[in-house]
Amino acid sequence: MAFGSAASIFDSFDPTRPPPSDGVRSPISGPITNPAAGKDELPARSSIRFPIERRRYPRFSVEPMYTAIKVRFLDRDTFDYEGHAYDVSEGGCRFELDRGIEMGTPIAMQLTLPTMQSSIAGPGRAIFVFGNVVWLEDEDEPGPIRMAIAFTRFARAGDRERLLAELRTGRYRAAA
Repeated sequence: MAFGSAASIFDSFDPTRPPPSDGVRSPISGPITNPAAGKDELPARSSIRFPIERRRYPRFSVEPMYTAIKVRFLDRDTFDYEGHAYDVSEGGCRFELDRGIEMGTPIAMQLTLPTMQSSIAGPGRAIFVFGNVVWLEDEDEPGPIRMAIAFTRFARAGDRERLLAELRTGRYRAAA
């Protein structure tokens, strides 16, 4: 049995072992004693989860119908596709368009958060980013196609700071 591996920890779990004198043990190493109830509570093995957060930045949910995006391929000069964002972070965005874009495709995106439309006048209203499509929903379903972009860089000086300032306002809730 190798020390430190998850399998070895679970294999050594013995629910018949008495709890330590202080009445508290980890759910991995043994029962948890509830001193108020006076009995042991054993978590089911399947209820123990070790979520691994792979994202580097926290995501925030946005109202899709109010969060307009425009997308263009890098070999084009105009934003030919319009859609809506579902969530956004400093590192990327989940969005939908009427047309799917192949994973790995580099694109440019214009993102306008709902409160930015009214609080900032002029060219500062939108955030411009470059990135690559990293996720694509099944295109066989009818309707708009959801995708995700991983930002590779912000297009203009100040775009990153404007996005972060907007996300820090507390108007947006953390995405699941």
